[in-house]
Amino acid sequence: MRIIVWGINYTPEVTGIAPFNRGLCEFLHSAGHDVCMVSAFAYYPAWRKAAADSGRLFRTDVLAGVPVHRCWHFVPSKVTAVRRILHELSFALTSTLRILSLHRAEVYVVVSPPLLLGPCAWLVSRLKRSRYVFHVQDLQPDAALGLGMLEPGCFTRMLYSLEAWAYRGACAVSGISAGMLTAFEKKGVPAGKRWYFPNWTDGAPLHAPEGAAEQFRACHGIPREALLVIYSGNIGKKQGLEIVVEAAKVLRDWNGESVLAPVRILIIGDGAARSSLAAELERDSLLCVRLLPLLGSAEFLAALSAMDVGLITQAAGTGQYFFPSKLLTLLSAGRPVVTVADETSELAKAVADGGFGLNVLPGRAAELAEALRLLAADRGQLTKMAAETIWVRQFSRERVLAEYVGRLREIALPEISRAPY
Repeated sequence: MRIIVWGINYTPEVTGIAPFNRGLCEFLHSAGHDVCMVSAFAYYPAWRKAAADSGRLFRTDVLAGVPVHRCWHFVPSKVTAVRRILHELSFALTSTLRILSLHRAEVYVVVSPPLLLGPCAWLVSRLKRSRYVFHVQDLQPDAALGLGMLEPGCFTRMLYSLEAWAYRGACAVSGISAGMLTAFEKKGVPAGKRWYFPNWTDGAPLHAPEGAAEQFRACHGIPREALLVIYSGNIGKKQGLEIVVEAAKVLRDWNGESVLAPVRILIIGDGAARSSLAAELERDSLLCVRLLPLLGSAEFLAALSAMDVGLITQAAGTGQYFFPSKLLTLLSAGRPVVTVADETSELAKAVADGGFGLNVLPGRAAELAEALRLLAADRGQLTKMAAETIWVRQFSRERVLAEYVGRLREIALPEISRAPY
């Protein structure tokens, strides 16, 4: 098959959607398919391009055998709702022009967000006489409303109209969780068009070299006996990391009492909310929590090996709209988790079903601090939860991608010699 994957994120970005776009493209290439990626110049999660990419309109790289056609897009220095729309609109326009200049694909895999790629894909599929699958990693309008970034009104109705247009024109709409499929049903997507396409793990062992964990702790001043809790990834509004600051204030008081086991928290990452989080931590002089930049692959493996618990947070009201892929990484490394998520969220349901962690509701900082304190005092519970991380095996790369590619093969259209492009 000739397949074009179309989305705003790709390697060298290491968090969010990019690793899965890359994984899909490389899997297709290794299986002998003719695949290319149409994407943007790397910018996420720092929300800035490399100096060498500034001002470039287009560029084509070949990474692991996959041609990657990069397109200019506006990246705001400060992310607001309006600027984010301009950011996504700019990529939608330039990438559509680039897509139209390429040979016709038998099927286009369009990754949302950005939602605006849906109408663009509809246009391209008509001009190219082809088909597209709309793959949803984040229910963007719902999440924006849930976070209070947008208010109900004419603009949100327009976004939902664009969403309906994208779904209606696609030959299939895929989502990464059961909750998303339920949302698709409520939005009127027929059962035959709803595909479950979860994110995956590559099955490779996530273990650092011997001694790396001890070195990581020593480098960052983490006592050997302390419970090390690590959050790693995007630092944005929908992560709701403010609860970690509030929990750290409680832990600061507790850690002053010698009878209580110490807890240390590392927040590793970058994103639109990083500077405000850093200012809050500095203002409150919280010694039990530290903020670090994104780590290289070797140091990240050392962090995985050194941590006792992985931390995943979601802002209240957003849990049904996205599913954090970092959960799969943590479980693949055999690490139990503490999550902050709505009780009805996919994340909280996974924790309850899998038994590999504890969930705390958003806004309950004292309960989060108490959960961490109890785990610090009861390492046996950590061991039991770690044994349940085998839950993640259902998301193996070969299983997930082989099934998805099989479905693409069923809906792909053959080449049309008289196609206009």
